[in-house]
Amino acid sequence: MSKTGIIDYGSGNLHSVVNALNYIGADCFISGDTRELEKADLLILPGVGAFPDAAELICRGGMKDFVLSEAKKKPILGICLGMQLLFSRGWEFRECEGLGLIDGDVIRLRAGESDKRYKIPHIGWNGVRTVNENPLTKGIDDGSCFYFVHSYMGMCRNPAQLYAVTEYGEDVTAIVGEGYVFGTQFHPEKSGEAGLRLLRNFVALA
Repeated sequence: MSKTGIIDYGSGNLHSVVNALNYIGADCFISGDTRELEKADLLILPGVGAFPDAAELICRGGMKDFVLSEAKKKPILGICLGMQLLFSRGWEFRECEGLGLIDGDVIRLRAGESDKRYKIPHIGWNGVRTVNENPLTKGIDDGSCFYFVHSYMGMCRNPAQLYAVTEYGEDVTAIVGEGYVFGTQFHPEKSGEAGLRLLRNFVALA
């Protein structure tokens, strides 16, 4: 059975991810040790909080170089802030360099600026629409709802890296990917059966 390593770099809701993976029967472990994580067949990069803080944490202890290296060899899934860290740059509080695995910037949600119906942060269930075929949404009905908690969104420069969107006053990036690298703005581990199916699809990539 394949092993999924959950990267502990000091920012992430690790145990909810573990619980979801355990529920689907996946073998997983949490570690901040790159030598241990190197043994995993797949990696998950979670994240909660602010982009600059998480970016600073991931640069410690060689974790950034490790992720960039492993992204060439095995499937990696960034979740929520973990997805945003995959982008070139973030603009939360200040300009901050990301991992650069997805070409684009992470900017504040714009919907609330023109329409007060759209609260920031965006918290709740939203339908997700696939725009580019990808392995994560295989077998999931288009428009299925997933759970979002975020104030910022990724903006892909390369349309081929945008896999799915949700609507929140405009199309908002929901799933991205390039090669072995994948990211979801929503929390699949908190998204019921659709989220569990997405995690099954990811684990099946090993």
